[in-house]
Amino acid sequence: MPTFSRPTPSWLADAVLYQIYPQSFADSDGDGIGDFAGITERLDHLQWLGVNTVWLNPCFASPFRDAGYDVSDYLSVAPRYGTADDLAALVEAAKGRGIRVMLDLVAGHTSDQHAWFQAAANDPDDGRYIWAEPVDDAPLPDRFVPSPGTRPGGYLPNFFDSQPALNFGYARTDPDEPWRQSVDAEGPRANRAALREIMDHWLRLGLAGFRVDMAHSLVKDDHDLAETSTLWTELRRWLDATHPEAALLAEWGDPSVSVPAGFHSDFFLQFGGPSDGLPLRSLWNNNHGTVADHWTQRHCYFDAEGGGTAGTFVTAWESLHAVTADCGFITLPTANHDFSRLACGPRTAEQLPAAFAFHLTWPTLPAIYYGDEIGMRYIPDLDDHEGSVLGPRYNRAGSRTPMQWDTSANAGFSTAPHDRLYLPIDPSSDRPTVAEQRADEGSLLHLVRRLIALRKSTPELGSHTPVDVLHTGYPLVYTRGGRYLVVVNPRRDAAEFALTSPSIAPGRRVEGDGVTVEGGRIDANGFGWGIFAL
Repeated sequence: MPTFSRPTPSWLADAVLYQIYPQSFADSDGDGIGDFAGITERLDHLQWLGVNTVWLNPCFASPFRDAGYDVSDYLSVAPRYGTADDLAALVEAAKGRGIRVMLDLVAGHTSDQHAWFQAAANDPDDGRYIWAEPVDDAPLPDRFVPSPGTRPGGYLPNFFDSQPALNFGYARTDPDEPWRQSVDAEGPRANRAALREIMDHWLRLGLAGFRVDMAHSLVKDDHDLAETSTLWTELRRWLDATHPEAALLAEWGDPSVSVPAGFHSDFFLQFGGPSDGLPLRSLWNNNHGTVADHWTQRHCYFDAEGGGTAGTFVTAWESLHAVTADCGFITLPTANHDFSRLACGPRTAEQLPAAFAFHLTWPTLPAIYYGDEIGMRYIPDLDDHEGSVLGPRYNRAGSRTPMQWDTSANAGFSTAPHDRLYLPIDPSSDRPTVAEQRADEGSLLHLVRRLIALRKSTPELGSHTPVDVLHTGYPLVYTRGGRYLVVVNPRRDAAEFALTSPSIAPGRRVEGDGVTVEGGRIDANGFGWGIFAL
């Protein structure tokens, strides 16, 4: 496995990421769709909150059959969001506030409306996509979709049928399956070159890097991911030479593979890796919202009933950190556009402070999904919107609703009947708004702001300082850098823990509520948490 000892971008270790779903964040012109100008208008909120790195979900030209993850032109922005000048203005305004902007790069497939695919569907010699030609009127291989053009045969999609997989080759070829081209064939070489051209184009316009969608999926039948890793190693060498301050974040789900391969960081995800998303789900997934059919664990750790354990996550983190510590980072999200929000199902607002106390004091790069800082709720049973519904238990629309700036006309988003994703906010409901929480210093929003400020001003609470876990039950107890004690009790019932090490002598409480440490004993009220100087 290739490894890197080169330094990461100087700014990344201190990054606090904030994920923005562009169509749902801020609408500047009242057309019911968020846009670049709307994000620019709301940068003051992000600066006040303290985040310093924004990741935008795909904003390239697209027919939006999969919410922009079906790209029809990598070098043009979607008109619904504005113009390239509007994006440049956003990047410049963010820079003035100390905020970097990263884009989402869909590397493994395009839309079937992309000019590349339109050409390939009519040219039997085009190797840009994975194409199976008919043999003696035999049916197409499994998963292949019939050609929409004059070219015979069909293509392999990556996700929806409208997302043809780009050809990066197969790790194993087979003469009986001639569509399995080698990774060094002409088509795969052209696609690797195209990735460099796309990244170079946007990085030269001031973007800070990319989060790469389905980064593990490029080379097919690559069981040990060796060829996929080699591909990203090649791209990382190019990036180091041409844009050394740019960052690559992977949607991979296994940092022990993706980071040594060349990514600066990888996410704990709801899928992927040897445990198929178990570590992240063991923290947040309370069997409501987006629930995978194979998910069978009854309780997550941040569950009011207290039936989970933090040990699942801690064990996974320790094994991954042992591999990544010298060459990159691991990113921990509160949620994302494919996964339930923190406030989901029976989880109430009083449970969220403990979740954020953990999230912002654990040695990962924290990523806050837009709206989680005010406790926006996952909304169940919404209609499909741009490919959001994948099954009866995996409806992603509930995590993609408009940012709740205020109750007035849903902050500019359309409430027309044809667009039921964008729901009006009932002032009498429990759906919090930024305006309300900004005016209340005891709100979750103010707490998240204080925790971010504490993390940024306290190196011991950052991404590289050691953690020593003392207890993974209730409460979760750990020290950071030998100087701070963190206690988190996510359950409704009180919990206690005896400190057995005489070297741990807590002093003043830095932040927290409902936790006391006296005489070597920790007492934590239900949903209590605390950060103590040692």
